[in-house]
Order: sequence, then structure tokens, then C-alpha cells
Amino acid sequence: MASSDQRTDGWTLVLRRQPACIIEGRPEGGYTDAFELICCDCGDDPDRAYHELPPRLQLVRGPYQIAAGVAAYQHHSRLHQELQVICQPSMMAHAG
Repeated sequence: MASSDQRTDGWTLVLRRQPACIIEGRPEGGYTDAFELICCDCGDDPDRAYHELPPRLQLVRGPYQIAAGVAAYQHHSRLHQELQVICQPSMMAHAG
């Protein structure tokens, strides 16, 4: 099911190099050596700067060094997969 808050380019979770600054939704001034985790399913918006986010999204976003960022990405992805399994209606409830 698609909703209006889903990314139109198909992704909802990404580990990206942290921009030095975001102006009008675009990275400006190059990139830092850190990485950040953007999760649209959690309500993050890749066009918003880190300081514009609520504290809970800042915790998810990072910043991370590359190895820690990859681990955080994998962990966060598994959490969403487990949540989908938990939230799916039981197949047994539909059985005759």
C-alpha cells in the first residue's frame, strides 16, 4: 500500500554521507566524514537538517562512522521487518 508520505523514488531507509549543511533541502558545502541513517518510516525527512529533527530522530540519524553506520542500518532494517511481521493479521484468523 502506498501513502502520500512514502518516498516516491522507492526507498524508505538509507545510510548516506552526512552533508556539511542543508539549505532548501539540498546539501551545501560538501560532506563530512560521518554518515547518517535516514528512515522515512520513522518520520525522518532527508531534506531536513539534523538540528531541525526531534531528539528521537536525531538518535536514529546518528552521526556514525562507516562501520557503525552499516551496523545501525542492518539493525534498524531488522527492527522494521520484525514490526511488519508482528503487525500483519494472523493467517489463522482467516482460516475457515
